[in-house]
Amino acid sequence: MSGDAFIIDQGWSSYTAEEHQTWKRLYERQRALLPGRACDELIQGMDDLDIGAEGIPNFDDLNEKLSKTTGWEVVAVPGLIPDEPFFELLSRKKFPAGNFIRKPHQLDYIEEPDVFHDVFGHVPLLNNQVYADHMQAYGFGGLRAKDHGTVKNLARLYWYTIEFGLMNTKNGLRIYGAGIVSSPGETIFALDDPSPNRLQFDVMRIMQTDYIIDDYQQIYFALDSFEQLYKETDIDFEPLYKQLKAENKTYQVDALAKTDVIITRGTQAYAKAKKTA
Repeated sequence: MSGDAFIIDQGWSSYTAEEHQTWKRLYERQRALLPGRACDELIQGMDDLDIGAEGIPNFDDLNEKLSKTTGWEVVAVPGLIPDEPFFELLSRKKFPAGNFIRKPHQLDYIEEPDVFHDVFGHVPLLNNQVYADHMQAYGFGGLRAKDHGTVKNLARLYWYTIEFGLMNTKNGLRIYGAGIVSSPGETIFALDDPSPNRLQFDVMRIMQTDYIIDDYQQIYFALDSFEQLYKETDIDFEPLYKQLKAENKTYQVDALAKTDVIITRGTQAYAKAKKTA
């Protein structure tokens, strides 16, 4: 099914004053946390696109700016959509974003990504050409992964980069993944807490690693640049898929491998405390 079947009108004029206020509270809290924590490219994208200080951004306004820089556009969808239409939209430079916003009692956590997560977390980097090119390549890669039966492995790559990626910079580790960027708790945890393992980016390792969907991550992977991300993923993945199937290996979220390049060896104290609570 084409991704177009899932596109809906954003309904920007239907947002209530309370919904705009919820966005504003989320926005102000996160923008205050990001300086010195988020990578420069993300901050630059927020500034260039003027990501909604006063309320929920109008996708039409965002798209007018994005179309002039990277040719991307944000399209509204009612929530999570299936893999194939998601990949297909990305391959056409269309980023699907939920058009609903969380309720005031969900400020700290919502399981399904809403407009704040999708727009505040994801859209700023779509204004960066290299990152945007990677996202399109990922869309094409996802369509091919379906034929190889390796969508699960490719989803792990998305999770540990686009959603929960870190970056090595001259000023230390910085966040760029949308799942971190849109979460006040994980913005602090991902960089400062001694609990998680932090490893150097490795495509094969990532595609063999499980992840957590409902709590802070126990492992993060750090890129050196978006150029590295694009270079190491804009390739024919078929040999990697063959290797994945041959090795048939899955790393648990707290595991370390002999080949890992360790940036920070975590204590796993947070995860252990949750298990005994």
